[in-house]
Amino acid sequence: MRAPLRRARRAVRSLGLRWKISILLAVGCALVAVTIGVLIHEARACQVADAARRSAVEQLVRVRQVYELTGRLDFDKVGGADARIDCPTTPPALRAAARDGLRTTYLDLTGPEPAVWAARPIGGSHVLTVRLPLAAEQAELAELDGVLLASGTGVVALAAGGGALLASRLSKDLRTAAETARRISAGDLDARIGPSEVPGTRNEVTELASAVDTMAASLQRRLEAEQRFTADVAHELRTPLTGLHTAAELLPAGRPTELVRDRVAVLRTLTEDLLEVARLDADREEPRLEAHRLGPLVASITRRSGVAAVVEGLDGEGGAWVRTDVRRLERILTNLLVNARRHGAGPVTVSVSGTSVTVRDRGPGFPATLLREGPRRFMTGTAERGQGTGLGLTIAFGQAQVIGAGVTLTNPAPAGAAATVTLPAA
Repeated sequence: MRAPLRRARRAVRSLGLRWKISILLAVGCALVAVTIGVLIHEARACQVADAARRSAVEQLVRVRQVYELTGRLDFDKVGGADARIDCPTTPPALRAAARDGLRTTYLDLTGPEPAVWAARPIGGSHVLTVRLPLAAEQAELAELDGVLLASGTGVVALAAGGGALLASRLSKDLRTAAETARRISAGDLDARIGPSEVPGTRNEVTELASAVDTMAASLQRRLEAEQRFTADVAHELRTPLTGLHTAAELLPAGRPTELVRDRVAVLRTLTEDLLEVARLDADREEPRLEAHRLGPLVASITRRSGVAAVVEGLDGEGGAWVRTDVRRLERILTNLLVNARRHGAGPVTVSVSGTSVTVRDRGPGFPATLLREGPRRFMTGTAERGQGTGLGLTIAFGQAQVIGAGVTLTNPAPAGAAATVTLPAA
């Protein structure tokens, strides 16, 4: 018994909001229709019973009067009633009540031959009975039940249809809100739900849509302000850093000069990374996509990266053809290689398979937060992965989105971190 109930509950939970509302309205209307139908049937049945009992008693009185005047009673029907003395088919309860000196009636509407009986004692120990058939009344009740059933079915069908229409509109609005929220989450900050199609409509869904649009507008303003600030800071830093770099080059050789030049180079790299992040955030990058053999391209990029890495998976034909922007792909792979050298451990390998490139190290692996949430700027993860600005993976993911590629981060067994870039085939 419990298993079917569990399956029914799971089936109901799996239904959409539209069907749940429709079923709820249909069930509610069905209960109301059944209740009203039962009340009407019982009220009409009581009316029929009362009328039948009164008619039977009236016939019994007339039959008794005829019997007292004539002293005899034929078995023919008198006044439309079947009158008899000591009828063998008299119900036992009715016969017992009549012998006790009572005038009473007995109603039977459920049997194959519905009828009402009236009885009274007569002539000492005899029982005078009158039987009236109620076939017409039973047919009337059956017809009434049919009308009630048809009417109730129609009401339930109309309620289910109206509920489906109402729920469809509600479900459509909620799906629109959910889709807009997903677009905003994916980076489309201009996405809005917009006003309701019916002017002047104010309900919970309209308030939800207004709240989501307000949140999206506020989020867009905040992000745009952050992007402008990042771009402005990076742009303003370029001029003094250029002068600082020139001045550092004029310093005499020595250990202090090397430290100054190293820090200036780090600042210049950070500034350029900030500018690149600002351009990616502003969605102003336009890739120059061309068809290339992936194998030779990866080998060339690995050599120019300055990272000691072993390239695997190259075949004699040069690998698969991919459609990509060479400069942006080089930026992606170089960042991944530098990240593997800086935060991981050797040996670093670059594997080419089909249209995918995997950069792997044997270090402590990516932190769980990075695998779960993706890269966040200025966050380098755990201390085991080293220190840095945290912009390398952010830029790699951003440039991959520009060229239509995907980047996946994993921690393959037994140790290490792996970043896989999947490019679109040419």
